Amino acid sequence: MPTYRPHILEALATHGLRPRPDTTPARLREAVNDLYRHEIRRLRDRCRAREFPVKDLAPRVVDLRRRYLLLSTPLAQWTADEP
Repeated sequence: MPTYRPHILEALATHGLRPRPDTTPARLREAVNDLYRHEIRRLRDRCRAREFPVKDLAPRVVDLRRRYLLLSTPLAQWTADEP
C-alpha cells in the first residue's frame, strides 16, 4: 500500500480526490489528467462560444496548468519511501 506524501494529498484534495489505501499513484494521476482534459476542453468550448476573446485564452490556459502542477510531478515522488 502506498504512503502518499502530505503535499501530494493536499494537491489531490484540491481536485476532490482522496485516495484509499489501495489506490495506486498511476490511477490517481489518470484521474487528475482526466479532470485537466475536461477543464481544458471546457475552456476551449467557452472560447468558441465567445464567452471571452481568443486573446484571453492563453492566459487562462496558463492559469489552468498552474492548478494542475501535480501532473508534472513524477509518480515516484508521490509516495514516501517505505522503510
